[in-house]
Amino acid sequence: MRQVLSADLAVAYQAACMAELQAVKPGNVHVFADGHGMTVHDFIKSADVTANVIAIPDYTVGERVFYAVQATQNAVGQNTNLGLLLLCAPLAHAVLIPDEAQDFSGALAQTLSQLSNRDATLVAQSISMANPAGLGDSSAHDVHDDVTINLLEMMRYAQQKDRIAWQYANQFSDVLEFGLTKYQEAMFKWDNQAWATTAIYLAFLTQHPDTHVLRKHGALVAQQLMDEALDFEADYWLFENPKLIQKRLLDWDRSLKQRGINPGTSADLVVATLFVDNILRLATL
Repeated sequence: MRQVLSADLAVAYQAACMAELQAVKPGNVHVFADGHGMTVHDFIKSADVTANVIAIPDYTVGERVFYAVQATQNAVGQNTNLGLLLLCAPLAHAVLIPDEAQDFSGALAQTLSQLSNRDATLVAQSISMANPAGLGDSSAHDVHDDVTINLLEMMRYAQQKDRIAWQYANQFSDVLEFGLTKYQEAMFKWDNQAWATTAIYLAFLTQHPDTHVLRKHGALVAQQLMDEALDFEADYWLFENPKLIQKRLLDWDRSLKQRGINPGTSADLVVATLFVDNILRLATL
């Protein structure tokens, strides 16, 4: 894998964040509609202030997350990006490893295996700082308590109730296998990044209950969301021009927001998928 420069990595991250905002993502903030007390400008500003932080060469994974969350809080005063930072920090760290003999998957596995107790402490502090909706308490390894395990162990403990933690425990397979494959299929079909981004968002919604929705609203609402998404995804792929289904998607977007349903985990997985796609292009130039 070709070593990627920090400046190029920051651009790749920011481009992924911006591409996600350009696509219709029912229930989430995008250029067609704000929502949940947040605006698209909050997300643009968040991407701007975290791009260089996430790509600092000498930072650990925990430092990338902590200082990026801190920068976000200073810029917008609310949690716009905790999930995507948790996903993108190890991805960024992996591509900065200077080992041309190693592919990206190997570098990511190395990054995950070397996560420390300090990484866990910094991530726990980041989560407390961002204070995401539906966080709740845990009987063990609660983010408000002193951390006694490393970050990978902490994520393994949380993986059954958080799909972002699940990525750490399972080599980011939702992103590297499912997400990237769907994105490549969508780009082959439409050759349009915004349409392909909506396609992978819908795909993530259909695969597993969105864990942000699950924590906030419970299993019944999370399953209801999946059932609705299955119908939309099936119809979406039938169109040669997805603009023809855009009104229906925006109507669904309004309905989800009126119900207070924000599939944030699925949106975060979209950003991570776009980021990896950008990384792989840089690493193979």
